[in-house]
Order: sequence, then C-alpha cells, then structure tokens
Amino acid sequence: MEHEFEMESIIRLYARWIREGKLPVNSDWNKDLGITFTVQDPCQLVRKSLGDPVAEDLRFVVRSVVGGENFIDMWPNKSNNYCCGGGGGFLQSGYSDARRAYGRIKLDQILQTGADYCIAPCHNCHSQIHDLSEHFEAGFPVVHLWTLICLSLGILGENEREYLGSDLRDVGL
Repeated sequence: MEHEFEMESIIRLYARWIREGKLPVNSDWNKDLGITFTVQDPCQLVRKSLGDPVAEDLRFVVRSVVGGENFIDMWPNKSNNYCCGGGGGFLQSGYSDARRAYGRIKLDQILQTGADYCIAPCHNCHSQIHDLSEHFEAGFPVVHLWTLICLSLGILGENEREYLGSDLRDVGL
C-alpha cells in the first residue's frame, strides 16, 4: 500500500527535540548524586527496525538526562546487544522458567556494567528486566526512559516515583 508518511520512533523525536532545544532536559540533578545508568537496546526497535542510528539517538538522550559521566554502556550493544528474553509475547507466555533462563544472559550483561539502574525504553524489556532483577535478587531497579526525561525536566509527579529506588524517589521534590 502506498503512503506518504514516514514511521518514526519517539526516541528519534526525543533526540531531535533535545538537539533543537524544544525539549530542555539537563542532567544537573545527577551531578552530585552520581547515580549510574545503563540502557537496554530493544530488539524490535534497534535490531529489527531502525538499527544503530536509533541506538545512537537513545544514548544521546540518556547522556542528556543523566550525564555522560553517569552512563555505562553494555557490551555488546546497539544492533549486537543481547535480547532480554521478554519480547515477541514471551513475557506473557507463561513459560517463566524458560524466559528467565534465557534472560539470564541479559541479566549478567547488565550486572557486568555495575550500573545502579537499567533504563528500558520498551515496556516488555522493562517488565522482563525488572522480573529478572527481582527473581535473581540482582538488586538494581529498572526505569523507563520517559521517567528520566520527566525527572530531568522537573515535572515528574510524586505518584510516578513509586517504582524508583530510594536514591531517586525524592529528586526534584
């Protein structure tokens, strides 16, 4: 079917709006705290769709909101990053043991970074990585990208902080 529109990821738009000054995020909130973050590259978005350019934009957005010195990238990353094991319906499939066993590769990859938090821009990734962290008692929280954007803008509501760690829960209040 012919069309005159172009598909775009919200991550690419966030990056564009930050570069254009339309989304005035900053990382000042984290300068003294020094809370570290790593980021999950969602398979559907990066490996199966838009590739490394969207992964680069994702990193630009993350560095803009948490500070470049507080970002620890996983290895491998971008189009070569490991799947979290929760996509494609697997998260809802009921095969929790198999899903967690497969996701152990991702969990170990996150733990190797030593980051305090894992950012997941995809809801399935967020739910899977959160489950992995809790099930294997890994001890790191998982945070949505939009939560950090809102935090950096000073507009994150009190009721939107419940799932954050105690180190972030009161930032900017």
